[in-house]
Amino acid sequence: MPFVDIKVIAGVFSAEEKRRLVESVSEAVIAVEGEALRPVTHVVVTETPSGAWAIGGTAHTAEEVREKRATG
Repeated sequence: MPFVDIKVIAGVFSAEEKRRLVESVSEAVIAVEGEALRPVTHVVVTETPSGAWAIGGTAHTAEEVREKRATG
């Protein structure tokens, strides 16, 4: 029974983007594991508060991530 937890910084992704993430990741898992596992494949999005996510000791905010997304 696959369980995937997608962790993101709160305020970066819209509800529609999170829905697409869940659907796309679910389909990717099912493509590997097989259609029989569709009913037991779980994918959730967990949001971490802005500023509480650090990489290499540097905390990042939703605004910083949104800026990076905008510049591609």
